[in-house]
Amino acid sequence: MTIDYFFYALLVLAGLLTLWLARRYMQERNYRRRPYVAPTAHNWASQPQPSRPPYHRVALLGDVGALTTDGSDPVLQLLEQWQQEAGPDGTVVLLGDNIYPVGLPAPYASGRAAAEARFNALLAALGRFEGRVVMLSGNHDWNKGRSDGWEYLRRQEAYVREHLPTAHYLPVDGAPGPISLQLAEGLLLIVLNTQWWVQNGPRPAADAWRPFRQLRALLQANRHQQVLVAGHHPLYSNALHGGKFTAKQHVFPLTTVNKRAYVPLPFIGSLLPLYRKTVGAAEDMAHPRYRRMRRRLLRVLHEFPGVIYAAGHDHNLQYFERCGGHYLVSGAGSKTAFVQAGGQATFVHEHQGFFGLDFYGPHETWLRTYEPPTGTPEVFRLQLSPGSSTAPEPAAGATDAAEVPRP
Repeated sequence: MTIDYFFYALLVLAGLLTLWLARRYMQERNYRRRPYVAPTAHNWASQPQPSRPPYHRVALLGDVGALTTDGSDPVLQLLEQWQQEAGPDGTVVLLGDNIYPVGLPAPYASGRAAAEARFNALLAALGRFEGRVVMLSGNHDWNKGRSDGWEYLRRQEAYVREHLPTAHYLPVDGAPGPISLQLAEGLLLIVLNTQWWVQNGPRPAADAWRPFRQLRALLQANRHQQVLVAGHHPLYSNALHGGKFTAKQHVFPLTTVNKRAYVPLPFIGSLLPLYRKTVGAAEDMAHPRYRRMRRRLLRVLHEFPGVIYAAGHDHNLQYFERCGGHYLVSGAGSKTAFVQAGGQATFVHEHQGFFGLDFYGPHETWLRTYEPPTGTPEVFRLQLSPGSSTAPEPAAGATDAAEVPRP
C-alpha cells in the first residue's frame, strides 16, 4: 500500500508540474520578445521631451563580444550612428564580456584568431568616435571566471592599450575599484570591477570590504553631482542570472548552457533551474559570493537616491527603480536571452540593443532605448527621477578613492 501511495503521489506531482509548465509556456508566448512596460510608466510616449540638446550623452553597451566582423553587425551600426550624433560630448561605456567565449586567448592558442577579429571590429568602430571610451571587464573576459582568468584579463587590457590607447580600461589590472572619471561638469562616472568578488584563482590583492567604504565616501563627496556607477553584474534582474527560466528550460535544461542542446529531461530537468535559483552557479545572484557582493553594494547605493547603476551580464534590456535609485541591465550587445515580464521591473525587452542616458542638467536625465534595425521607433524612454538627497559641494580631498584624470 505504501508503494501505491508513493506512486500515486508522484503521478499527482508530475501532473501538477505539467500543468504549471503548460501555463507558464502559454504566458511566455504572450510576452516573449515584446517590450514590457509597467503600468506606472504606460504614458512614457506622451512625456514632453526637452527642446534643447543634452550637455552630455552616454551609451551603455554590454556583452558585445559575439558581434559579427563583416561590417553588417546591427548593434555596431546603431552604435556608430549614436557616436556620430553624440560627437565629442559623448561617452561609450562597455559593460564587460567584450570578447566571447573566454576573453582573449594567448597568441597562437585555439580561438585567438576569432577573438582578435571580433575585438578588432569593435575597437575599429570605437576608434572612429570623437568622444570618450570606457571599458570594463566581465566574467567571460576572465576566461569565464576560471582560475587563470586574471591572465586573460591582463592580456585583454594590454591589447586595448596597444590598439586603442585613448580608451580607459578600468579598473586597471583587474583591481576591484572604485575608480572615478569626470565625464562633464556635474557628471561623474564610477567604475567597479564586480568580477573581482566572484572570481576564482589569483586576482589583485585587496580588502573585500574596503571598496564599499570607498564607494560610500565617494558618493557622499559627490552628492552635488549626477553619479553613474558601472559594473558588469546586475543588482536586479528578471533573467537567467536572477533565477528566471523559461518553461522550455525546465524540459530541456541543457539549453541554458547550449541553445542547441535539446535533450529532453522532463521533471528531472526542473532541478537545474531550482538549483540555480536557490544555490546558484558562480555567476548567478543566488551564489554566496555574488549574493554577498550584491547585498553590500545595495546597502551603499540605497543611501544615495538618484544614483544610476548600469550593468550587463544578462542578455536583454531591463530597467528598475528601487529605493530612489535607477538600475539598468544593458547586456544585449550581441546576444539575447529570456527575460520575464513584470515583477519589480519598469521595463524589460528581449531584444538586441543598448541603453543611452542623456544628461540635460543636475535634475534632468533621460533614459533611452536603442534597438536595431537603425531608424526603428523607440520602444521606451523615461525621464529619471533625481532622488531627494542633496548636499553642498564638499571640500577637495573628501575621499581616498582613485580618480582617473580627465584627458
